[in-house]
Amino acid sequence: MPALSHINKAPPAAVVAALERLGANLRIARLRRRLTQAELAERIGVSRFVVADAERGKATTGVAAYVGALWALGLADQLRPLADPSSDAEGMALEIARGGKRARRRQGLDDDF
Repeated sequence: MPALSHINKAPPAAVVAALERLGANLRIARLRRRLTQAELAERIGVSRFVVADAERGKATTGVAAYVGALWALGLADQLRPLADPSSDAEGMALEIARGGKRARRRQGLDDDF
């Protein structure tokens, strides 16, 4: 089993809070649909333990489990605005400060032998 990354061992408080909130929201959505953890797990192809971990906001639970649960609950469309570049005020301000320059393209290899 691979070693846990730092973000999994000791996630920042904001990350813990966000995962716990997401997990609680998933649980509420599942219960409103009168699904058991086992039924939701079957729909997304994971064990009920993975669903339970996601509902607790466990940091080591794969993002696919969270997104799969949202999809199975009919909530995947709510991911669309997540990290939308057009709502990234800080990123846009930095881009403007740089004069709109983007990362340089790498020079391609010359195939003239």
